[in-house]
Amino acid sequence: MQNSDQGAYIRRIVDTEINLVSFSLAQPVIMQTIVNKKNEIIMTNLLLSSRLKAVNERIIASAGASGRPIHEVRLLAVSKTKPLEQLEQAYQAGQRHFAENYAQEAVEKRTSWPHSGCEWHFIGPLQSNKTRAIAEHYDWVHTVDRFKIAKRLNDQRPSKRAPLKVLIQVNISNDPAKSGVLTEEVYALAKQLLTLPALEFKGLMTITAANLSKDDLKAQFLQLKSLRDTLIQDFSSCTELSMGMSADFELAIECGATMVRVGSEIFGARPTTTE
Repeated sequence: MQNSDQGAYIRRIVDTEINLVSFSLAQPVIMQTIVNKKNEIIMTNLLLSSRLKAVNERIIASAGASGRPIHEVRLLAVSKTKPLEQLEQAYQAGQRHFAENYAQEAVEKRTSWPHSGCEWHFIGPLQSNKTRAIAEHYDWVHTVDRFKIAKRLNDQRPSKRAPLKVLIQVNISNDPAKSGVLTEEVYALAKQLLTLPALEFKGLMTITAANLSKDDLKAQFLQLKSLRDTLIQDFSSCTELSMGMSADFELAIECGATMVRVGSEIFGARPTTTE
């Protein structure tokens, strides 16, 4: 063996020995990292399951205090910005209704979802160029506020799927910062929805103005219920009221909500930049 070859051979042996020693020294750190990650996952699962159970218990208590049967109230787990793994944890804890706000994220989660027997609700603003994906993959849309969007959802709903259940979003606060039709415009839009065979008009949805007093909030929830009760005389399928979120879902149930949209109380706080 030439001196140069012999030197290279010796260097390879030395490098191998150094790598083996380094791995041996690092192994406890690697193993501890794996253990820590496993414990983190277990704690996250337990925390999410506990939060979901607590929300369901509050829903049951609110319905009972209002003299309403619990089957009248549906919990929607709002999982925007949260990873699919957390939805899986909620599913394993018994949750079957999921709601998303952002169209691209909504479709990615829905098409990656491995389980049947769940219902998916789109509850965010819907632009014309996003309607097809939602019409193809979702069961409910809560935010119909103009006929153009409804028509696109109707035309793009696959014929093999059941009609897409839709709610009219009502700007019950008359707040320029909120989407939705004004109360006096709801009846006309509801009549238009009846001309779209691939849609089923199911009720009303609202997002109230921020920082309302409890009395004002209650008044607006009751106003939406009154509007629904009037509509149901001419639109028998208009039975749903989607109102109430993490901060006020118990009051919404008291006022007649049939669907409450709860996110942070189940999944924890979200980054402020994505709210």
